Amino acid sequence: MPKARSKLEFIPPDFNPFFLKLAHWSLPIVQRVRIQPWLPAGISEIETINVETLVNLYSQFQQGKIRLIMAFRHCEVDDPICGMYLLAKALPSVARKQGISLQLPLNTHFMYDRGMPIWAGAWLGKLFSRWGGIPVHRGKPLDLIAIKTAREIILNGKFPLVVAPEGATNGHSEIVSLLEPGVAQLSFWCANDLAKANRPEEVVIVPIGIQYHYIQPQWSRLDWLLSKLEADCGLPVQKSDRPKPYKREDFYYQRLCKLGKYLLAEMEEFYRRFYHRNIPKVDNTDPEENITLRLKALLDIALQVGEEYFGLKPNGTVIERCRRLEEAGWTYIYREDITDVKALSPLHHGLANWVAQEADLRMKHMRLVESFVAVTGNYLKAKPSFERFAEITLILFDVVARIKGKKTPRRPRLGWRKGRVTVGEAISVSDRDRVYQQSRQAAKQEVNKLTQDLYIALKEMIT
Repeated sequence: MPKARSKLEFIPPDFNPFFLKLAHWSLPIVQRVRIQPWLPAGISEIETINVETLVNLYSQFQQGKIRLIMAFRHCEVDDPICGMYLLAKALPSVARKQGISLQLPLNTHFMYDRGMPIWAGAWLGKLFSRWGGIPVHRGKPLDLIAIKTAREIILNGKFPLVVAPEGATNGHSEIVSLLEPGVAQLSFWCANDLAKANRPEEVVIVPIGIQYHYIQPQWSRLDWLLSKLEADCGLPVQKSDRPKPYKREDFYYQRLCKLGKYLLAEMEEFYRRFYHRNIPKVDNTDPEENITLRLKALLDIALQVGEEYFGLKPNGTVIERCRRLEEAGWTYIYREDITDVKALSPLHHGLANWVAQEADLRMKHMRLVESFVAVTGNYLKAKPSFERFAEITLILFDVVARIKGKKTPRRPRLGWRKGRVTVGEAISVSDRDRVYQQSRQAAKQEVNKLTQDLYIALKEMIT
């Protein structure tokens, strides 16, 4: 059970080229072998597309012509491996072929969730710092230290800045979550800072898409994982050795739907019975729409359970509500009002731990929602591919594992995958800055428009 701790300190970026070389050296190993539960594995090949654009932009950045922000898709925890491959392998290789000399090391600063060193270990924060990472509290309306650091790095940093505008993973290679406005806002602030300093650099955002495909889909592994989930739920294990002919996709679609509906019904009853929630029955003739509406209602109830405990209002999108809940939970565990937890009396230490444990339990409702944030009832039916079957099954695995008490469940491998990294066309922010400067309303509209344009660019890279 979690215990009360002193407040979370900011971990300043402290780039060290030795740690970058170490990361590049270990890349082929980490790419394939899972060392820790949260580390990626099973990527046998990474394809890169349109790297020439990034070479040109990186060259301009090093020549002092532009300030560069790289906006990466972030669908899975594997994404940083693909991003590192792009910088460590593909970028210098394509630059050599083009006869363009880039200054080494080829690196980026990057923004990461401050929660990662909490569940992975404090050592990760130290490692990210040596790579040039900037930790950010996603649930704070304004994480002033992180914002100030990011603005300084965008303006004067030796390397470009990487940001994941989706804010969190959604588990889907083929669905881009709604983007947060932070990337657009940071880029406009940079344009303003450059203008105030009478500097001529142009501010540019380059969207970068990431997608995964199974090279040889292992249906037997999918069958094994579904059987495990069915057993965990107390359901009869479905047999895949049906007489031929039968359409394999139909069988797994029906099987996964049955499992999903069972879990949905169980969680609805869980909140009705133990949290006294009124979850109305959805009467819709379309089965997929029925699931979508029921899931939406369930996730809303789960968030309310956490929000009511922390005294939060259910405002904003599901993602925004998740981030506020996470931040509220951290303030109950990592206490800013306690300088030294060890100096507390046994009574006050016990009460602080009690509060921390309760906060951790309430945050589990948010984790449930976080897992299902991009799931819809028609996702599988629209395209019953092995990739989509695997994504949904792994999401269900995460949920069941967390309910069983696993804090960082180790995902099973369902086959070797191929990563695909696509560099999009550059988006000039400086060209939009004149309109941004006109008024507060105009600034808000330009931030929203740039965010939407970035969303469209990332979405169009999905194949």
